[in-house]
Amino acid sequence: MTLRTGHLGLNVTDLDRSLAFYRDVLRFGLIAEGKEDDRRYAFLGADGHLVLTLWQQAQQPYDSERAGLHHLALEADSIEQVREYETALRAYGVDFAYDGVVAHSEGAGSGGIFFHDPDGTRLEISVPSGAEGAPAPNSSAPTCGFF
Repeated sequence: MTLRTGHLGLNVTDLDRSLAFYRDVLRFGLIAEGKEDDRRYAFLGADGHLVLTLWQQAQQPYDSERAGLHHLALEADSIEQVREYETALRAYGVDFAYDGVVAHSEGAGSGGIFFHDPDGTRLEISVPSGAEGAPAPNSSAPTCGFF
């Protein structure tokens, strides 16, 4: 038996801000939201399946110096779809780790865009092929490893 990723849960500092980002910019559908005491949450999905939960319980933004989540990688259907997300993210004013689509490593056909959500959580939208010819920011390490 092999385990698969079910859904991902992120702690956020401001649910309204994060919900707008993940729903309006990354196009996840809102499945449900709720509140328990002073804590709010939202369930987001695609094609009827839960993909991401947002929990408003963080007091500080993402800290890459602490153990835990390194980055959240999302896979698109095509390089054209990655570029559509890049355009939407730029219009939203997102902070990108690299300029445009980059390869996962030197000469790789896989690659994508690398950026940060409103709390600074590192995100990637990539494709397994279609990024041939895109530059690789690091010559000896995977692009997703140290952004």
